[in-house]
Amino acid sequence: MVLQKQPSFPAARSYVLKLHRDAMPEAGKLAGRLEVIQSGEQFEFSSGEELLGCLVRALASAPHAG
Repeated sequence: MVLQKQPSFPAARSYVLKLHRDAMPEAGKLAGRLEVIQSGEQFEFSSGEELLGCLVRALASAPHAG
């Protein structure tokens, strides 16, 4: 077994997804907040498209691992 120097799932890419109480994913209505665990940075979203945009912004602002 070879141990990898870089983790497969680095902490810098760990998130908490909090859905708003009024979100109805089964009906395509997403709203909530994405929180970056390592930095505490938070991104609000009100659609699936905005959620993906939040994730892109979070990844762009994270320190580059590797």
